[in-house]
Amino acid sequence: MSTAKKKILHPSTTMHFTRNIHIFLFLFVLAITKSSSEQSNTTSDVITITKAASVAKPGCQSQCGNVTIPYPFGIGPGCFLSEWFETTCNTSVNPPRTQIGNLTILEFTDYTFRMPNNVASQCYDSSGNIIEDNPAYTRLGWTSPFSFSQRNQFTLLGCDSFSLIFEPKLLNLTSGCIALCSTSEEVVNGSCSGVGCCQTSIPKALKFYYTSITSLTNRNHTTIWSFDPCSYSFLGEQERFTFRGVSDFMDPNFRNRTMASVPMLVDWVVGNLSCSEARSAGVLACQANSKCVDSDTGVPGYRCICNNGYQGQPYLEPGCQDINECEDPSNLCDGVCTNTLGSYTCSCEDGYVGDGLKNGHGCAKENSEFPIIKFTLGMGFGFLAVLVATTWLYFVFKKRNLVKLRQKLFQQNGGLLLKQRFITGEGSADLTMVFTAQELEKATNNYAEDRILGRGGYGTVYKGILTDQRVVAIKKSRVMDETQIELFINEVIILTAVHHRNVVKLLGCCLETEVPLLVYEYVSNGTLFNHLQGKGTMTWLSWENRLRIAAEAAGALSYLHSATSTPVIHRDVKSANILLDDNYTTKIADFGASRLVPLDQTQVTTLVQGTLGYLDPEYFHTSQLTEKSDVYSFGVVLAELLTGKKPLCMKRGEAERNLATYFIKSLKENSLFQILEPRVVREGTLDQLQQIAELVKRCLHLLGDERPTMKEVATKLEVLRKYTQHPWASPHIDEENASLLNRENEETDLYAESINVCTSTGEISSAFSIDNGLVIPENMLR
Repeated sequence: MSTAKKKILHPSTTMHFTRNIHIFLFLFVLAITKSSSEQSNTTSDVITITKAASVAKPGCQSQCGNVTIPYPFGIGPGCFLSEWFETTCNTSVNPPRTQIGNLTILEFTDYTFRMPNNVASQCYDSSGNIIEDNPAYTRLGWTSPFSFSQRNQFTLLGCDSFSLIFEPKLLNLTSGCIALCSTSEEVVNGSCSGVGCCQTSIPKALKFYYTSITSLTNRNHTTIWSFDPCSYSFLGEQERFTFRGVSDFMDPNFRNRTMASVPMLVDWVVGNLSCSEARSAGVLACQANSKCVDSDTGVPGYRCICNNGYQGQPYLEPGCQDINECEDPSNLCDGVCTNTLGSYTCSCEDGYVGDGLKNGHGCAKENSEFPIIKFTLGMGFGFLAVLVATTWLYFVFKKRNLVKLRQKLFQQNGGLLLKQRFITGEGSADLTMVFTAQELEKATNNYAEDRILGRGGYGTVYKGILTDQRVVAIKKSRVMDETQIELFINEVIILTAVHHRNVVKLLGCCLETEVPLLVYEYVSNGTLFNHLQGKGTMTWLSWENRLRIAAEAAGALSYLHSATSTPVIHRDVKSANILLDDNYTTKIADFGASRLVPLDQTQVTTLVQGTLGYLDPEYFHTSQLTEKSDVYSFGVVLAELLTGKKPLCMKRGEAERNLATYFIKSLKENSLFQILEPRVVREGTLDQLQQIAELVKRCLHLLGDERPTMKEVATKLEVLRKYTQHPWASPHIDEENASLLNRENEETDLYAESINVCTSTGEISSAFSIDNGLVIPENMLR
């Protein structure tokens, strides 16, 4: 745990071949021209040498123990640029300790310094009782010019562990990791992909963080205690830490060893202004022969860097000094080297001709000039002819190899199998749904960043415009398992046969890339999740529209379960996968986790995959996937529609953290109206709210056999919609509901707090995202 003094800071092979050809051609033509006229050649940017000298201000202490202290840092009055860079040397310890306020400094570099880290830990005894629970935090200072470098990574070690890292002032930062394993054999040395070890990046401008460890499942730790008695989490320099597997778990000195060997990197800038602002205000600290570079750390400020060909201290007068490149044995001169400001020139001595360059023609003794010119011209034209022929052949072979590579990838990704299915007439698709890689590159402007619609656990989705002006969504998966090619092709065939107004249409695929690309219809109005959690008043999201969206989504899932030739279990039903078009019509999307179920089976065994908060508990514990797993997830979506709350939110109280549990608890305690959105209570009738609440309760039953089918759910929702469309069917309900609402408001002030209490938009990197659900990778729940 460390704290800065004062206010220390707040939130932050083809190309080589072509280039060599161009250089060779340029030097050859230059040699022909110069051999008949000049015998010297100037090189200005052939090499550049730039060094930022780590020197202190003259007359100031430059060393504290083993640490060299460069300006703008300094010890003593007048030795530092500003109060943030005031450094002290604590000589009461051996070796002496370099400090900025309460921060201990291990080493300074041009733009960073290293400091010790803190390691959070949680240990258990053989009975599963917690015997040690140490959180960790580090503060650089809210207004200082320092921030944790993105070359650090947040790391979690453990086999049943969940750890968050957050900064109180950055409300949009809540990041963390999940690490799971059941046996020591699952843990792989050097791998931090979620099994025993998890790593995630941090954002820019991070100045303070706090981290602690909790058990993910609250299970008895006796099953893993023999090889994992402790869990650890810390922030540290990525390149300094290597996961050693079970030996790290069993090392009683791991915490102290890591704090001693894995430092944290801290970025620093000066000025608290941009270069242009500091220049305009006349306070730019950059001295002569240096340039100003704006901060890229997310913290306001800039840095000073010596110009090419200069070295020295850019923050101190007289600034950076010219480098004498001629003293450097690696310079490019073969003849006479002449130093110039910021560069140097090469030439030949009297009686010699050439360009004076080691990588050029060098210097040759002068004799008959005419034979030299003839020889040079002959060799030149010969080389030029060979060069043109070689370049042409290169690009011909490159194009041919590209065609062969795409053909190979097409076959590898199941292209021949897909063609065979088309020929035999399976599904309703044809060859027109197979796109080429070139078509999709053009449609997405070569997968430009501004075409990204979103990123998820299974890949990235781009917006594309086809040559026929159709707007589509193109999904690029992260990985492709070659053992699942036949299953992938089967899913493509089946999904192209899915025709339902409330299911996003699969238009085709591309198999000529390393991972197959899927092309869907484009849905323009975002996700239901974003509308439910959007800021401001969503005037269109009335009770009637909520019922309609729920009924349309249920009808689509019922269609997938029972009306397709092969039943489809979505396996990742959530509000983020329910899209809305321009007319707010529901579209079920994202079948990246879906599974096809043979007609003679009622369940399949799979690796558990889905989204925490929506994940069926029975499926989680048994790995048996059934249609009722989608029913449970849909029940959570219904609860979202009724309450406007997120399905899982670490900012809510422990009893309210899981929406499904909270909803059932409120229903049992007759306090449901306290968690419903006020608009839902105002616009829905008491009978409707009671019936849909009972429907949610049935969908969220822990036993799948006790849940209704999606067809039953869809039918029930359609009946409830008719109440809304024909309110005269029960005219007294609205008055009774309004009366109930008024009484409860008078007695308990039900809506004094905002319904949408969880507003953090931070991401749980590498393992899950709070906004988009807790995504569990397949290899983490074995």
